[in-house]
Amino acid sequence: MTLIESRPARGSARSPGPSYQQLLDTDTRPVPPVLRFDQPEYLGDHDLEVARYTSREFHELEIEKMWKKTWQMACREEDIPEVGDTIVYDIVGISILLVRSATSTIQAFYNACLHRGRQLREFDGFTAELRCPFHGYCWNLDGSLKHIPCEWDFPHVEPEKFALPEVLVDTWGGFVFINMDLAAEPLADFVGDLTDHFDRWPLEKRFKEAHVARIYPTNWKVVQEAFMEAFHVVATHPQLLNGIGDANTQYDTFGNFSRAITPNGTPSPHLSYEPTEQQMLDAMLDRRLDDPPFMTVADGSTARATSAAATRGVLRNVLGDEAEKLCDAELVDSFYYTLFPNFHPWGAYNRIVYRFRPYGDRHDMAIMECMFMSPYSGEKPPSAKIHWLGVDDDWMNAPELGLLARVFNQDTFNLPKVQAGLKTLAMSKGTVTMAVYQETKIRHFHKILDDRLSR
Repeated sequence: MTLIESRPARGSARSPGPSYQQLLDTDTRPVPPVLRFDQPEYLGDHDLEVARYTSREFHELEIEKMWKKTWQMACREEDIPEVGDTIVYDIVGISILLVRSATSTIQAFYNACLHRGRQLREFDGFTAELRCPFHGYCWNLDGSLKHIPCEWDFPHVEPEKFALPEVLVDTWGGFVFINMDLAAEPLADFVGDLTDHFDRWPLEKRFKEAHVARIYPTNWKVVQEAFMEAFHVVATHPQLLNGIGDANTQYDTFGNFSRAITPNGTPSPHLSYEPTEQQMLDAMLDRRLDDPPFMTVADGSTARATSAAATRGVLRNVLGDEAEKLCDAELVDSFYYTLFPNFHPWGAYNRIVYRFRPYGDRHDMAIMECMFMSPYSGEKPPSAKIHWLGVDDDWMNAPELGLLARVFNQDTFNLPKVQAGLKTLAMSKGTVTMAVYQETKIRHFHKILDDRLSR
């Protein structure tokens, strides 16, 4: 048998060590069907052009074919809870104004006065009407025209035809989505089976406990793709290796969304030794050498079971008896979904939700946002305001993110250097080479993107 003949079929190779499905077999509780989906997709082994990350022309194509025609998350429903509350969502130089126009109605308008184009609202907050600060043109909250200053001088303006132009609005999981394409498919169709995946972990029953945004001097996809795989853990986050099955991550694709499941409380297959259960737990909790253990693994127990029991106890205060039904995997592992193009909710009761987008109309700058969506009991707490960090700010300046801030700093160290390296790569090889399986989510994103750019 030749070397080539002994290789597995492309797309079927996996890292040594237990598969995620084998790990589920050891759970102390029944595992929900959603975790038993194992749906890999071979998306080829072709390279991607560097221009996707460096070219202004490619950015302009994304604007016309994707951003102007795709459902995208703009805010949470509780960001604008009362009639008259507004929030401004900016994307690639286009400003959208979302308004709670009635108790159960959210509308979205292009955020520009129809007189001379001045932005109607620059900041989030309450307003009784949508009045332009420049000359005083005014619209009602539902977008209908309310007042024209010196109306005698505008005989050519027909009030009933001078309503603010709207964009599509719909909600999913408590998030508000907008789409500038009035002929777009319904949001429910676009989201597809993602609704079934989150049926057990309803996001609409969460509140936004934290919301931090940081600006990066990179293309938005460079930042986004750093959070779509566990392949980088071995080099970027080595302190986690004792307790993370990074290369044993399972990657799945489903229509317009994809999923990665990274097991925790199990060692990385990159290690040349077998860590103890306590070492695995310490790594999961990002314990530093000089710190005392946060928790201790009892004799005969495991890091996974210990961590799960602790999290289950915390959730019991909010979910009551429902917390007892959650299996260890739901409480320990990382389930990170990506809904095209830039919405990243995490599954189970991990609180993380990411959003990535260009900074203004820049193809070489980006915004990364991290939200903590937490379960609650009783009256819903108020939604956290966004905390902005600049290009040179440390994630540790956002203490509301806890231990995650330290991990983000490690990612941040790489990203500007990726953007710089891509410019050099464009002069030599001209393409980036992706893994076949471990970068499935990235390949899946670009497959959908290519489809939209070709329409």
